[in-house]
Amino acid sequence: MTRKATAVLLTLSQATYASQVTSSAESRVSVAVTVYNDGRGLVREERNIDLAAGVNEVRFMEVAEQIQAPTVRVAPIEGAPFNVLEQNYEYDLLSPAKLLDKFVGQTITLVQQKMMNNSTVEESVEAKLLSNNAGTVWEIGGKIVVNPAYSRMVFPNVPGNLIAKPTLVWQIAAPTAGRRKIEASYITGGMQWSADYVLSLDAAEEKAGLQGWVTINNNSGASYKDAKLKLVAGDVHKAQPPRPQLLGRQVSMEMASAKQSFAEEGLFEYHLYTLDRPSTIKNAQTKQIQLLQAEGIRIVKDYVLSGGTHYFQSVWSGPASKEKIKVFIGFKNTEATPGLGQPLPKGIVRVFKKDRSGSPQLIGEDNIDHTPRNEEIKLELGNAFDIVAERRQTDFRHLATRPANTYESAHEIKIRNQKDTPVTVRVVEPIGGEWTMIETSHPNRKTAAFESQWDIPVAAGGETVLTYRLRVKY
Repeated sequence: MTRKATAVLLTLSQATYASQVTSSAESRVSVAVTVYNDGRGLVREERNIDLAAGVNEVRFMEVAEQIQAPTVRVAPIEGAPFNVLEQNYEYDLLSPAKLLDKFVGQTITLVQQKMMNNSTVEESVEAKLLSNNAGTVWEIGGKIVVNPAYSRMVFPNVPGNLIAKPTLVWQIAAPTAGRRKIEASYITGGMQWSADYVLSLDAAEEKAGLQGWVTINNNSGASYKDAKLKLVAGDVHKAQPPRPQLLGRQVSMEMASAKQSFAEEGLFEYHLYTLDRPSTIKNAQTKQIQLLQAEGIRIVKDYVLSGGTHYFQSVWSGPASKEKIKVFIGFKNTEATPGLGQPLPKGIVRVFKKDRSGSPQLIGEDNIDHTPRNEEIKLELGNAFDIVAERRQTDFRHLATRPANTYESAHEIKIRNQKDTPVTVRVVEPIGGEWTMIETSHPNRKTAAFESQWDIPVAAGGETVLTYRLRVKY
C-alpha cells in the first residue's frame, strides 16, 4: 500500500466528515437513459455538488430501486478531482411495518378518536411496543394489550437507518473545497423495450403502409425527467438470466409525425436508436414512441403447403387427409421504399386490412427477428379458408434392407381453389435420406439437400392434382 493510500485510510477512519451533502433529483443537470431489450437500462446522470476540503459524505438520492450496485461509477467532469473512498447502496426503505420493527422495545404515542358531546376529540396514551410479529403487542398502563384499536401512532423520529428513497452514499475525499459537476452511471433492472409494427394492406393486397412503434416499460423504481433516450437493439450477452419484469401500471403514447423520431447508428455488433428530443420516463409507466412510418411497400403473397419426412418411410392407408395451406406475405426492407432501409428491431408485426365499410380488421400477426437493411421479411398470417388440400399415398414399396433401407412411394396431392381468382400454391416436401425423384406431374426443384418444392397453379373454382414418385435410401 502506498503512503498516500495509507494516509487516506487513516484520515477516513479518524474523520468526522468535513461536510454532509444531499443530492436529490432536483439537482440534476441532465439525465440519459439507454434501454436494452433484455430487461436492463443504463442510467447516466449529471449533477452539481458542493464539497468541502476533506472527507465528505455524499447522499446521492432517488436512484433506481433495481440498481445493480457493482455497476455504479462516479467521476468529476468539471471542477477539481476527488477520490471515492467508499460506496454504499442503501435500500432499507421507510414503511409502517419497518418503522414498527425499529421501535420494538421503545415507547411511542397512540392516538384514539372518540365522540364526546357530538364532537370528535382525541385521546393520547403512551405505550411501549413489545412485539411486531403478525400483529402488535403493547404494554399500556402496566397491562399487556394485543392489537389495540387506535386511529394513528405518533413516532418521535425516523431512525437513521431507514430512508424514504433508494440512495447511494459515497465517502469522497476532496483536496480542495468547491463545486463539482459529477457524472454518475449505473445499470438497473426493470427496464425493457420492444418494437411493435402495424402493417396496413391495400384493397388489392399488393401494397401496404408500415408504422413502427417502440414500447418502453419502466419498473426500475425511479423516474427520469426529460431524459436523453437511447435504445440498443441486438442480442447483448448477459452474465446471468434476467429477472421477470412486471407490466407497467400507466400507459403513455407519444404521437409523432411521419418524420422519423429515432436516429439509427451502428454500435459494435448492435444498432443504437437515439430519440431526437428529450422524453420523460416515469416509474411504473408504459410509453410508446413512433419508430418509423413507410408507405407504398410492395407486398408478395404466398400460399404454402408443407409436408413431413414421415410420409416416405411407412405405409399410409385410409382416406385422403385434408391439410391446411398457410398464407404468407413478404416485403423487402429496402431504401427504395421511403421510410424503410433501416435496421428493424425484433418485434411483433400486426397486419390489418379494411373491410367494405372502411373499418380496419386484424388479419394476422407474426414475430420478426432483428432485420438488417436490404433483407426480406416474411410473415405467416394464418391458414387459407377457400383453398383446400387433400393428400394420399398411392403406392409404397420396401425395396431393400442392405446396404441401406430403400423405399419407393407414390403420392397424390389435390388442391382445390374456391376463390374467385387463380392462385399458385407452393408445395414444400421435406425428404430425409438420399432421395431420387423418379417421376412427377409438375416440374419440381431441389431447394435443399433434403427438400423438394413445386409451384402448383390452380384456376379460380378449379382443382389441380400433383402426383409424384420417389425413391429414398436411409
